[in-house]
Amino acid sequence: MTSGTVFDIRRFSIHDGPGIRTTVFLKGCPLRCAWCHNPESQSPEPELIMRSSRCLRCGACVEACPEAAVRLETDGPITDPARCERCGLCVDACFSGARELAGRELTVAQVMAAIERDRPFYDESGGGATFSGGEPLLQPEFLLALLSSCQAQEIHTALDTCGYAPWVVLDRIRDYVDLFLFDVKTLDDNQHRALTGVANGVILENLWALSERGHAIVLRVPVIPGVNDGGDNIRRTGALAAGLPTPVKVELLPYHRIGVEKYSRVARQYPLPQVHPPSQERIAEVSRILKEEFGLHVEAR
Repeated sequence: MTSGTVFDIRRFSIHDGPGIRTTVFLKGCPLRCAWCHNPESQSPEPELIMRSSRCLRCGACVEACPEAAVRLETDGPITDPARCERCGLCVDACFSGARELAGRELTVAQVMAAIERDRPFYDESGGGATFSGGEPLLQPEFLLALLSSCQAQEIHTALDTCGYAPWVVLDRIRDYVDLFLFDVKTLDDNQHRALTGVANGVILENLWALSERGHAIVLRVPVIPGVNDGGDNIRRTGALAAGLPTPVKVELLPYHRIGVEKYSRVARQYPLPQVHPPSQERIAEVSRILKEEFGLHVEAR
């Protein structure tokens, strides 16, 4: 039976496509965006998360670990990643919920059971299932099985993607996707490499190929002050969106700092500590440029 690694299933989502939706977050991503607010989504493997503020320093996790990967220090338990097998026994033993394992293997049937639970809300609101991440295209067989199962049940599907995958992968799944939520982060290739770790050529080629084939696309543009919100990049993005073969809606995603605390949970430093959310005035100006200069349908989330 086809299975894959999922790190969250969020019910009653209203920001991941039309209507009320269930968003399934698949683990693993080929990008390392400096502003990523789900650092636990990046590795394809299950990952131990530690919420230090909840820790009782009781030592239950130390006793539960069969690999002796956890030791109790003055400031709390320390986990040796080289010895940790991510078995989850320390998570089960934690009384306070300070330890969590991000990522679990689920079958298509298990995920579909969660999705189908809210079918009445989809029917009433025009919602459905959204597959996000991480990057869902990194688990193509699992994603294809989920999308085709949704289609068989007449459940609307949306794919939230960075678009960084071989075209053969997108070509296999595209007819099972009702709506693509397609990220465009920056049009400058050098900047894209610096901010995400990969070039943007494949991403833009895939975007054009999907649009050329008439697929419904919402272009999602993160607005990050001092990073990609300059007039040149916004206008290049507007020209790209306006020039696509099939009209698209543009959705602005104002940068936020929700992910800052999450980095400490996975023992990593946040890459953009000096960046703060854009003002409402800046978002309004970006929206004005895209609407007035390029005639685009623009919404800010």
